Amino acid sequence: MGNLFDYLEWRGDIPFSVDPFNEVDNLILTQLVYTPFEGLDENSCMVPLEEVKDAFFAVHTEEELAESKRYTAPAPLLMKLMTQGERFRDVKLSWYQTVFDKEAAVQFAAVTFHLPDGTAYVAYRGTDNTLVGWREDFDFSYQDATGGQKLAEDYLNEVGAKVPGLLMVGGHSKGGNLAVYAGAMCDDDVRGRILTVYSNDGPGFREEFLESEGFGRILQRILSILPQSSLFGRLLDTRCKHRIINSTAEGMAQHNAFTWSVSRNRFEEAEETKGSVRLEQTVDNWLDGMADETRQSVVEVVFSLLEATGKDTMEEIGGQKWRSIAAMLSSLKDLKKEQRRELLHQAGQLIKSGTQALTDRGEEEEDDK
Repeated sequence: MGNLFDYLEWRGDIPFSVDPFNEVDNLILTQLVYTPFEGLDENSCMVPLEEVKDAFFAVHTEEELAESKRYTAPAPLLMKLMTQGERFRDVKLSWYQTVFDKEAAVQFAAVTFHLPDGTAYVAYRGTDNTLVGWREDFDFSYQDATGGQKLAEDYLNEVGAKVPGLLMVGGHSKGGNLAVYAGAMCDDDVRGRILTVYSNDGPGFREEFLESEGFGRILQRILSILPQSSLFGRLLDTRCKHRIINSTAEGMAQHNAFTWSVSRNRFEEAEETKGSVRLEQTVDNWLDGMADETRQSVVEVVFSLLEATGKDTMEEIGGQKWRSIAAMLSSLKDLKKEQRRELLHQAGQLIKSGTQALTDRGEEEEDDK
């Protein structure tokens, strides 16, 4: 068994004409979009991957990437192996778009990869380490459509108008959610040319979206891939049959796609863990009992506490843990009494929901004996 880098070393010389595009190729592209593509913009069209790699490493070093604590930091290194083998050597990139709006809570990026057979893969970036990026993930629970989702829909329509052929759409983490949303809500002509929508450990949606006509039309073309102890991919509902795969990491660290086990041209299959199922039941039960207004209020309060640390990223908050905790506790005192009461109440409800999920699971296991 290996990882994405091993896959490129093992099978990087096998062209798509011999071994068609597969789920591992999909994950590679959704990791590559985490790269801040230097020199590319919304008007850049059909730029060879080799040029993109050279431009990036002209201003960044491997040592710099190795020192980063971000789990997505190795993503640019994929380009070095991709350009050495025949499989990805002729891939070209177009229309890199990135939007960061702190006030609107939008962290968005997308790029289009053009494969040698004329198919285009639209890749959406997942959550970065900023508070803005994390805030949007929680906004999914109470907003009909976030700013990032609307941008994803617009981007896919724009690409669809420029590319006449077949399309694939995908992303990792939040990027998977954006891919599904865009595939469901895009213009009929564009949706009709989509082969597959890949959601790699991506969170789900509100019930209203899952009942929409567009989602119904794209549902059978969605491939949802989750590691066996998935946390993020279990948030909210997807109505998809998940493909459960093995990760060499534990717990939340399984979200790191570089830990996903690859065997030849597929991921190693696994069985979902009991903990992952219980988590899904816990969060679902908790959210079911909470009105949209309450969800919004809780999210706003939690992120106001995080912002009180004066830090912009989760790494910075974690790097000064005790100082960050002190700042949040101080900010907690400044909240209105009803805000503190609601926050504590919902924390209690979450614990209660988790206890109930454990009880329900235990009863199911007794019935199976």
